Amino acid sequence: MATAPSSAVLGVHPLGFPWPTVDPFLFCAYHDDGYPRGDGRMAPAASLAGREIGADFSRKDGWSMYHGESVPGFPAHPHRGFETVTLVRRGLIDHADSLGAAARFGGGDVQWVTAGRGIVHSEMFPLLREDADNPLELFQIWLNLPAARKMVDPHFTMFWSGQVPHWRAEGVDVTVVAGRLDGADAPLAPPPDSWAAQADADVAIWTVRLEAGARWALPAARGQGTHRVLYFFKGASATVGGQVVQGPAAIELRADAEVALLAGDEVCEFLLLQGRPIAEPVAQHGPFVMNSQAEIMQAMQDYRRTQFGGWPWPDAAPVHGAAPERFARYPDGRREAAMDAEG
Repeated sequence: MATAPSSAVLGVHPLGFPWPTVDPFLFCAYHDDGYPRGDGRMAPAASLAGREIGADFSRKDGWSMYHGESVPGFPAHPHRGFETVTLVRRGLIDHADSLGAAARFGGGDVQWVTAGRGIVHSEMFPLLREDADNPLELFQIWLNLPAARKMVDPHFTMFWSGQVPHWRAEGVDVTVVAGRLDGADAPLAPPPDSWAAQADADVAIWTVRLEAGARWALPAARGQGTHRVLYFFKGASATVGGQVVQGPAAIELRADAEVALLAGDEVCEFLLLQGRPIAEPVAQHGPFVMNSQAEIMQAMQDYRRTQFGGWPWPDAAPVHGAAPERFARYPDGRREAAMDAEG
């Protein structure tokens, strides 16, 4: 049930799955899975009894298999017409796609994929450690593409943890995935066809961590007409714009106002999503997001006919071996190692 708004707070809503979003964002999921030790094959060293294998969102024992049958995760599936931004805070993801790209990433790394006219990818969660648990914590965010960009070439890129800027002060740590923040290094450039690459789109994706009792002023957005939602996902209580908010909650904010944040008696963490609306019709059918039902039907026909280029991997859920090193291999064959954050 929404609470009464303050001058800066337009509304407060409980968090479920997925989290509520506003244009230009389509979807936001937060996964926080306490996976057990691995069994040597990157699968859980635990019984899978009682789970609906292939569609397990049970959170049984604090974790889910999702669509994985052996290794947890999301085997090969298509997308068209939007972008995925995946920020992994703990644990690892093994990515593979129909472009031939592959990656193992985690520990603060961000993957940004423009699906455009169509891509198939898999996102598996390999449980490498056999001597300890394998916790996984991540956000996956879907950012819409405007009609003029929905059929662009797919694009895959990695932002390694060492490249992602942070702004820090006593008790405050802000991670800047997209959108400038005064005092922090400039963020990496979004993919070229992204809505976030438009100078006036005012897209920002930040995470904010406040130690108990810490304060920070969330600056006003730079653009006009920007939508802004602050997700309070860790911590019992915080004061936002002078209003006490019990977590977890989605907080709609006025974008043109600075908003004071004050943590309660324990660490509080937030995700900020903001951007100028695309303001176009949205037609969605599962992994396809277009502007009309006719375009959705065309997407389904195209996928059945072409498989968006086919699947160059030996199975639908590839994982990338037992070595823990993070890497990316791009469609042109270029390979790069992860760049870790300093300190």
